[in-house]
Order: sequence, then structure tokens, then C-alpha cells
Amino acid sequence: MNPHAKLISALSLIAGTSITISSNHWMMAWTGLEINTLAIIPLISKSHHPRAIEASIKYFLVQAAASSLILFSSMVNAWFTGQWDITQLTHPTSCLLLTMAIAMKLGLVPFHFWFPEVLQGSSLITALLLSTMMKFPPITILLLTSHSLSPTLLTSMAIASAALGGWMGLNQTQIRKILAFSSISHLGWMAIIIIYDPKLTLVTFYLYSMMTTTIFLTLNATKITKMTTMMTSWTKTPMLNATLMLTLLSLAGLPPLTGFLPKWLIIHELTKQEMTAAATIITMLSLLGLFFYLRLAYYATITLPPNSTNHMKQWHINKPTGISIAILTSMSALLLPLSPMILTTI
Repeated sequence: MNPHAKLISALSLIAGTSITISSNHWMMAWTGLEINTLAIIPLISKSHHPRAIEASIKYFLVQAAASSLILFSSMVNAWFTGQWDITQLTHPTSCLLLTMAIAMKLGLVPFHFWFPEVLQGSSLITALLLSTMMKFPPITILLLTSHSLSPTLLTSMAIASAALGGWMGLNQTQIRKILAFSSISHLGWMAIIIIYDPKLTLVTFYLYSMMTTTIFLTLNATKITKMTTMMTSWTKTPMLNATLMLTLLSLAGLPPLTGFLPKWLIIHELTKQEMTAAATIITMLSLLGLFFYLRLAYYATITLPPNSTNHMKQWHINKPTGISIAILTSMSALLLPLSPMILTTI
């Protein structure tokens, strides 16, 4: 990809995200979302592979539909209340339309179908952007309007997302699709708590982004895209594979790793809100995700499964992986002892 085009796309992504998260007016928020959509499409389609072109078209159609719904929702609210302020969303129809639009942008169930396909058609770094940075503006809009949204609708979508993310991830062999369903499952955890404790949703998103960034950078350094290459990647970077196992288990939410912190806090808050049934269901559904994370960790580090592979052994690489992966891995695994400090900041 042309360096100038890559620079323009990167600057547009930063500008679009900044405009959306700092705006109070619906038109400015919509403008930022549109800039983001137009900036990421060249990055998705840069390989010129038919799958990448298909992914970019799917992404554009879904995001354009969701942006239209956001604009229509804000216009309906302005028509009935005279308010263009994001925090003044009060009309019931507008609230319902906005929930649908943000669910489409994020990939929440039942608007999730596009997300695994788009991630599978993108490169690992573009998939990282789609899983983390591109989720930030819609989540910000959801945070600003959380007091107006329907708790029943969001809880239903959250539990459905946790269930589908776990079930669909079980029979995947492509790493990007597994991480896409993992993202859908984690979005369910964020959506269920956003009305009761918006700051906790933000902390969950930050920690999820950090762990996902670590995994994608590790996969990019070792050039792993599917399980069959993961089985033999220990010959190339044995230490990186060992740290990948820790990050995967942290993303699964196993104590005493960092990923346990947001799930623990969300279950605690749901129990305080007398939503014990919802907390129990979403905790049980997270065990589905735990299964495929354990399977990935098993393939990455412990031993080869008892079957043949057509891939040649991959030997050591001389290219340094950089210190950023080491720092991110340490944070992804070892932040739990700092949880009192994190709790005092939110």
C-alpha cells in the first residue's frame, strides 16, 4: 500500500475517532463515524484479494446502514424534543433505533453476521483495528446515552451475544474467526453492565483492547492465521508461544490473570443490582469461550495433537519482535494485583 495513502488513512482514523468521542452534537458524532468508515475501507481491501474486497464491501454496507439509522434516530428525537444533544435522547423510538444502530456497528447479536467474515478477509493488523479502535466511537455513544436505553433489550442482546460468541467459536479453525467470536462474547459482557455502571464498561473495554492487541501483535510476529500453523509455530518462537498462552488464558478470564478482573467486577455489580439470574447465565456461557481459549493455548504450547499436518516445520526467525509485545503481555497477565488502584480510579 502506498505510504501516503496509509498515512492519510491513519490520520483519518485518529481524526474520526477523536471527533466522535469529543462531540455533544449528533451531526458531529455521525460525521466522525463516517470518516472512520471511509478511512478503514482502503486498509481492509489493500491486498486486492477477492476475499478482502468482499470484506470491505460487507463492512461498508453494514456501517452505512448503521450510520443512516443513527442519523434517523437523532432526527426523530430532534423532531419531537427539539434537542440535538447526544445526552438528551428521550424519545422511545429514537432509543430503540439507536440501540439497533450501535448493535450493528459493534457486531452485537442479532446484527453480528458481518463481523467474523470481515475479520477473516482482513490482514491481522487491520483485524486488530476493527476489533479495538473501531469499537471505541460506538461504545462512547452508547455510554453517553446509557441512561435512556432499555435495560431489558440490552440484557437480552448481551446474553445472546455471550451465548453465540461461545457456541460459534467452538468449531472454528481460523484464528481470526475465533477472535471475532471472542469479541462478540466480550461485547456481551460490556453491554450487560453499561446501564448500571458505565465506567466499568470502559475499564472492561480498555483491558479487552490491551489483551486483544497483544494477541494480534504476537500472531502477526509469528505469521499465524490458523490452527494448523499454530501447531508448528513453537519451533520458530518458543518464548513468544509461551507468552501467547498466558494472554489467551487471560482473555478467557482465568484468575489470577488480568482478564479475570472485569468479569469479577461485572458479576459483583450485577449481583448488587439484584440480577443474580443474568449474572449466573452469562458466567456459565463464558465457559464455552474458556474451552476454545484452552484449545488454542494447548495447540500453541503444550504438544502437537495426534494427527498429521502438511505444513513444514518453521525454524527460528532473526527479526526481533520488539519490546511492545513484551510490555503488553506483562500487562495482560499481571495487572490483577493492581486492581485496588484501578478500582479507585473509576
